[in-house]
Amino acid sequence: MTMVSELVLTRNQLLEISRRNEDTEFKVPLQRLSNVTAELQEGVMKTRMQPIGNAWQKLPRIVRDLSSELGKQIELEMHGADTELDRQVLDLIKDPLTHMVRNSADHGLETPAERLASGKGEQGTIRLSAYHEGGHIIICIADNGRGLNTEKIKAKAISSGLVTETELEKMSEAQIHKFIFAPGFSTAAAITSVSGRGVGMDVVRTNIDQIGGTIDIKSVAGEGSSVTIKIPLTLAIVSALIVEAAGDRFAIPQLSVVELVRARANSEHRIERIKDTAVLRLRNKLLPLIHLKKLLKIDDGAASDPENGFIVVTQVGSQTFGIVVDGVFHTEEIVVKPMSTKLRHIDMFSGNTILGDGAVIMIIDPNGIAKALGAAGSSAHDMGDENGAHHIGSGEQTTSLLVFRAGSSQPKAVPLGLVTRLEELPADKIEFSNGRYMVQYREQLMPLVAMESVTIASQGAQPILVFADDGRSMGLVVDEIIDIVEERLNIEVGGSSSGILGSAVIKGQATEVIDVGHFLPMAFADWFTRKEMKPSMHSQSVLLVDDSAFFRNMLAPVLKAAGYRVRTAPTAQEGLAALRAQSFDVVLTDIEMPDMNGFEFAEVIRSDNNLGAMPIIGLSALVSPAAIERGRQAGFHDYVAKFDRPGLIAALKEQTAGAAGASELNRAAA
Repeated sequence: MTMVSELVLTRNQLLEISRRNEDTEFKVPLQRLSNVTAELQEGVMKTRMQPIGNAWQKLPRIVRDLSSELGKQIELEMHGADTELDRQVLDLIKDPLTHMVRNSADHGLETPAERLASGKGEQGTIRLSAYHEGGHIIICIADNGRGLNTEKIKAKAISSGLVTETELEKMSEAQIHKFIFAPGFSTAAAITSVSGRGVGMDVVRTNIDQIGGTIDIKSVAGEGSSVTIKIPLTLAIVSALIVEAAGDRFAIPQLSVVELVRARANSEHRIERIKDTAVLRLRNKLLPLIHLKKLLKIDDGAASDPENGFIVVTQVGSQTFGIVVDGVFHTEEIVVKPMSTKLRHIDMFSGNTILGDGAVIMIIDPNGIAKALGAAGSSAHDMGDENGAHHIGSGEQTTSLLVFRAGSSQPKAVPLGLVTRLEELPADKIEFSNGRYMVQYREQLMPLVAMESVTIASQGAQPILVFADDGRSMGLVVDEIIDIVEERLNIEVGGSSSGILGSAVIKGQATEVIDVGHFLPMAFADWFTRKEMKPSMHSQSVLLVDDSAFFRNMLAPVLKAAGYRVRTAPTAQEGLAALRAQSFDVVLTDIEMPDMNGFEFAEVIRSDNNLGAMPIIGLSALVSPAAIERGRQAGFHDYVAKFDRPGLIAALKEQTAGAAGASELNRAAA
């Protein structure tokens, strides 16, 4: 493997020399050498790749032994055993996996008597799953047991001198749970053959760190806990795009690159500034932008044209954003060399490599940039702020919000994902007809709706937010567009007037979040009822679980208009309580939720004997193939983008058709 890596590097050097000398007799033999090297490399890579199931072979036996030793009923589920990874990595994760499965059996799962007392089935489940996501392998070990005992961890952390009581008070649950990775940490009351020696999770973490991976833990009291390991495909030879920023070259793995865009001032792809935030208008979507040299703090002071630039459009999970670079060179097969331990804490880089001309360059980690993008939305200062970093890294879902003023000096906000376009229309283009304002927009008439106490400009330019759906557009008239920010949308005070969902703190200021669903029917009275089925006598019930009040308020009227009875829940725990209290025909769940995400929620439903057959549809801001595969493993029946209203209704009809047919049969039989 090492020799093939060196061969690839030498091949790259020769190709670099060939590029500099246009007409050379070496060109053809070099091309042939390149092809042979590529085939050889592919063969060696395939030989080294082994299914992760090889590391899982002993686990069923271990679980059986533990089951009888601990007097518990334990079922082990394994998903994605054919996911392949490097043999060297496989050897290093065998022991951590075994340890974590033992941990779940001993600490996580309750005895049959305890499970029955808490309303669960006697048999506990440990679920092991593995899947590929953006050049990494994600391994998840989850159980439906009692979850981590936060109070015990707190007491042990204080007695071990890891933290003071005042520091503990400021910590979130997720931060407290991370203490279990501290050396010598154990909450077991007595030392047994299974646990209590205090040698465990710290060794697991060390092993995962050795191969440049990360480990994260999530726990919900009474519902279970899950440990997620993210391992890069180290020693792999990956295809990367070589870019330049502030005179230095960097490699971006091609797995994360969606497309390259050259932004020019007069073209349809142009960089626009809303307040201090740069955005790219790409095919009627606004993408947040981040300058690589500013992010890496290597700004050389050279004046860069704010309207022109090369933009690498990158997708990480459900987040799509643009990385602005000074230049783009070519793609190259690179050998990933792991980062030095001294530099491993820097999220921006995943490794380094040697280019064909002998230069050593850093490999950019798109996941690190995605994490920083949330923090950079506030300011460069916040990026160094530990609390800011925790806020982004702790899995809290942030929303891109458009902040504007309308009618008063108090700012208002709406999620950017709902806005189709931002326009500034000349006031003389606005016409008054049939008792309402409208404008000729894209070869059709678009009604304008003004918020209370907003006056439409009689001269100059009028800022408008355009909302479009299924061939219809509506313009919401505003006074001024202020900024685009990334914030956790947490509506703290309910709205007192119509059209306002409530108030949230955005960038340290109380901001009213508007209810788009209130204004759309003002433009077209039948906006929510067109083409949908009318409510029937036996309308089906839907449970909508989403931590964002905005999305609950946006989707509930759409589903009601389509003829469904809707109940909403702000957390997965409340959703589970609702499912256990009454019956529903289908569950709609958001993916990105704090404490328990949509995948974990689906897994809990699947493991419940009474709810196992419940159709579950996942909702996410963006649907990627990796997410669909992860959803299929978790037990989703379908996966729909949040803003795809027709797709959502179609998916609901499909999932409830079977249920409706069954209930008709039951009625006929009765």
